[in-house]
Amino acid sequence: MKDNPDVLAVIDRYPEEVRAAILRLRALIAETAKSSEAVGTLEETLKWGQPSYLTVRPKSGTTVRIDRDTSDSGDYALYVNCQSSLVSEWRGLFPNMTFGGNRSVHFRLDAKMPEDELRQMMLMALTYHASKNKRKAPSP
Repeated sequence: MKDNPDVLAVIDRYPEEVRAAILRLRALIAETAKSSEAVGTLEETLKWGQPSYLTVRPKSGTTVRIDRDTSDSGDYALYVNCQSSLVSEWRGLFPNMTFGGNRSVHFRLDAKMPEDELRQMMLMALTYHASKNKRKAPSP
């Protein structure tokens, strides 16, 4: 993944603790993408003013966005397309986490970041379309 100066400028404007959490999420996304050949090329961009990560070659996944949480649910959050089944799947896998409708998972700065769970969520998001296509493929 190539650093996007516009994304880095947005991240630099966060308060220090939030910035540290967002930078760690960003690093986890990049590490997760590198760990799987199914993800392919990852692009960093801004969507709705939020740091966003999408697969471009192949288009294996759905966009992952990260941002400060402005709701009462947490201090920072990870967002995915609300039309995907990802948050529903994550609720089943990680019932003790805090979710926002069908589009986000929220975290508090005063709690340890659940990195193993986040890696699994990110891999599911970054391979969402590829996995969905495999599930739909007819049996031989």
